[in-house]
Amino acid sequence: MTTLLLIAIPVVVVLVVWLMATANRLDRLHIRTDAAWAALEAALDRRAVVARTVAATGAAHGELREIADHAEHAARSDREAAENELSRELAAVERARLPLALVAELVDAEQRVVIARRVHNDAVRDTLSQRRRRTVRWLKLAGTAPQPQYFEIAEPELNGEAAPVPRPSARVLLLDEDGRVLLFHGGNPSDADDTFWFTVGGGVEPDEDIRAAALRELHEETGIELDDKELVGPVWRRRAVFSFDGRSYDAEEWFFVATTPTTTVDTSGFNRIELDTIDEHRWWSAADLRSTTDTVYPVQLADLLPELLESEWDGRTKPVR
Repeated sequence: MTTLLLIAIPVVVVLVVWLMATANRLDRLHIRTDAAWAALEAALDRRAVVARTVAATGAAHGELREIADHAEHAARSDREAAENELSRELAAVERARLPLALVAELVDAEQRVVIARRVHNDAVRDTLSQRRRRTVRWLKLAGTAPQPQYFEIAEPELNGEAAPVPRPSARVLLLDEDGRVLLFHGGNPSDADDTFWFTVGGGVEPDEDIRAAALRELHEETGIELDDKELVGPVWRRRAVFSFDGRSYDAEEWFFVATTPTTTVDTSGFNRIELDTIDEHRWWSAADLRSTTDTVYPVQLADLLPELLESEWDGRTKPVR
């Protein structure tokens, strides 16, 4: 009897420890699944908010606003169908008609839905795998926790590397006292023959105002620091699709005008990409621009620069190439 007890007690202890560990693991898996659903729901809600903003632009077909509202407030049992309907409506949106910043926000919202859904379904898979074990079912180790469900919707088509990356940009037509404009000369790292001159400026950071971005880029690339009131515009807007270092970009560039008394340019604020791709800078007159055979962006700079020099801005933002 004593021998039997000596054998039974360790077995019981091991069994109890295993059961407690299994129950704890199940508890953690349920917590993980709940957190994953909360993250997915937040991503879906954000997409609905962006969809309503898209609807307000008039670029969408059908009843996008109503469909987005229905998806956001649908019961869990109806959410999959509602989200699939929203995905179909968003796929039909003419994105070329949207402001580039909104395109970027929509792409980001769709990507977050894809990622959150995959994380959620991975958590559900692991939880269900544990719950289906025979011992777990017999001993009801899952307790009263409801069985998690996969969330099956058609993922938005993100088009991978082929889709141009939305890139809102703020640029500055920096003029000296003689009316010359500062341009940088650089090239495409993936194509040694693709060289060009371009204005001061760069990409707008998330949630950054384009005027603030223009002032920041100006300071980083030239060392010149201006107040907001010294920045005029945006006077021009340019939309272009281009390739740089093997990636395609859908750029929306907003051009401001500023004048500086100095022609000294401090490029110590260049980032790594700028250091690797920009080899010189130069102040250009309108006559220089008209006579050069080099590639200059924007293409219409030579024709439109005199107008900027001769008259005050009329408050309108003109499209340029």
